[in-house]
Amino acid sequence: MIKGILIINNHGKPRLVKFYQSVESEALQQTVIRRVFQQVCQRPDSFCNYLEGVVPEWGDRIKLIYRHYATLYFVFAVDSQESDLGILDLIQVFVER
Repeated sequence: MIKGILIINNHGKPRLVKFYQSVESEALQQTVIRRVFQQVCQRPDSFCNYLEGVVPEWGDRIKLIYRHYATLYFVFAVDSQESDLGILDLIQVFVER
């Protein structure tokens, strides 16, 4: 199940955010965005695009599947049942539209 979709620029400013599993308040949403960005931006581009993330608001076993295009990070937060390659393909389709 997709927990959320985040498009964040290189400076950590969200450009598009959609939460499919609710996050209670605006402050908690900002915390989630900051946590996800910190985990993803620290990884070199040569690393793989899968990351077992820690986002307490969504639970322990969250996978962050992302792609870095120019100045934007496209991040999908999903549970362990989702296909990594399927989500990467979805990101590619999302970027091309």
